[in-house]
Amino acid sequence: MSHTSTSHLVLIPSYNPGPKVLATIRAARAQWAPVWVVVDGSNDGSAEQLQALAAGDPGMKVIVLPENRGKGSAVLEGMQQAAAQGFTHALTMDSDGQHPADLIPAFMAASQAERQKMVLGKPVFDADAPALRVNGRKVSNGWANLETLWMGIGDSLYGFRVYPIAPLIKIMRANRFMRRFDFDPEAVVRLCWAGVKPLNIDAPVRYFRADEGGVSHFRYLRDNSLLTWMHTRLFLGFLLRLPQLIWRRLSTLSGKKC
Repeated sequence: MSHTSTSHLVLIPSYNPGPKVLATIRAARAQWAPVWVVVDGSNDGSAEQLQALAAGDPGMKVIVLPENRGKGSAVLEGMQQAAAQGFTHALTMDSDGQHPADLIPAFMAASQAERQKMVLGKPVFDADAPALRVNGRKVSNGWANLETLWMGIGDSLYGFRVYPIAPLIKIMRANRFMRRFDFDPEAVVRLCWAGVKPLNIDAPVRYFRADEGGVSHFRYLRDNSLLTWMHTRLFLGFLLRLPQLIWRRLSTLSGKKC
């Protein structure tokens, strides 16, 4: 049974997603309405397939960008249009079937109960998950927790999460970064800096092999270089904000003791 909301929507950025995209969107629609897909300059024919699917479904919307701008740019475009229509929160998920559509209602319920927080998926990997990807994310997670003085980010890279739209748009409009693969980790760090607390929920993630229809746009050298530059500038921002973050952290600990 699909849940319907006028405040929370599912937002799916999509770039050449592979054969699982239609099944992914149908699975999301089976759980929630509305579901919006932002086609980020795809040239694989998926835009036309998604538009055909949306033509018979009032709970689905497809936004097509003329060229590839990056995941962060696609999410920002979707959120700006969603905010203009009165939506306050967006659950983001990948279009390639890696994320658990059946958990959409649980994540949305958690967000609706604590609207000031961001709800972050904490990945639970299966035995087939690539060790390089699983172990490599520990570095980014370590930096993200340091840069926020351990505010509670369970995983900085997992894109299955619910964002409060207004603070994220404000953050993204204020800087020119977080437009590509660096979007997910930088978004949670900067939201923490803005006082948006994380709420973590375990969620499975599956990496499909190519013969299973899996598609990966991750490029080890390019994307790790991007993450390195991202954490360099975030660390510098962390140093500038350190007195404020320490004061906030001490206030939180003091409040818990009381």
